[in-house]
Amino acid sequence: MGLLEGKVAVITGAARGQGRAHATRFAEEGADIIAMDICRDVPTISYNLARPEDLKDTVAAVEALGRRILATETDTRDLQAVTEAVDRGVAEFGRVDVLVANAGIGDSYSRAEEMSEESWLTMVDINLNGVWRSCRAVIPHMIRAGGGGALILTSSSAAYVGLANLGHYSAAKAGVVGLMQSLAVELGPHMIRVNTLHPTTVNTPMALNQATYDLFLPGAGLSADSVEDQDQVAEAFKGLNAMPVPWIEPVDMANAAVYLASDWGRYVSGTQLRVDAASGVK
Repeated sequence: MGLLEGKVAVITGAARGQGRAHATRFAEEGADIIAMDICRDVPTISYNLARPEDLKDTVAAVEALGRRILATETDTRDLQAVTEAVDRGVAEFGRVDVLVANAGIGDSYSRAEEMSEESWLTMVDINLNGVWRSCRAVIPHMIRAGGGGALILTSSSAAYVGLANLGHYSAAKAGVVGLMQSLAVELGPHMIRVNTLHPTTVNTPMALNQATYDLFLPGAGLSADSVEDQDQVAEAFKGLNAMPVPWIEPVDMANAAVYLASDWGRYVSGTQLRVDAASGVK
């Protein structure tokens, strides 16, 4: 019996990176998955987002573990679409026990006084409003079922560490903490637990892309396609963390989410779980 045997989890941003790691780790622990991902690019972001083929790979990975998965190309900026995807999954699987609100974007680096309004609004709409929309779609099902549940909201070390050129990202991720705290109070009587996860840099395309290379080592002429250049960037990233690592892996986030979703964390609610290599206390 896995830690999540018989549970159903909604995972946003599930096509690759952290989202796929959540889907496969939850499946390993016995959960069925309702997966969503936008599967197309966002104009304000320089790096490529996931593609439909990536979401199909997540489906194949979950099914290879013997679990069921319903996957849709869904934009968390669309409340109706998110609600329909959740409702469809509940109709098929009969329940929803966990939400991992993971979908998010990075990049579009800029000082606040130079940032375009489109970049600000897009970042907040996906990284904060999209989290609320996902919760809004899931919570009524959990309350009606009466069996409790777990909402796991992806925030960031940027919620409590000042980072230049990321004002919109930091504001959105700090907003996720405020949302979590309110939801933990509102939903506690229903035995629905709500927590945030706070990663440092994670080894995904959202963090390791050309715009990030140019920000950390301007003028160095490094290429995000070069394995050798990644070693130089890794040294720069180590400066963010107290532990001598440049970044963590998606599975590190997924393992933390399994803890929060399982009975191991049955009374853990209203907390900010840092998986940040001690960057927040450096």
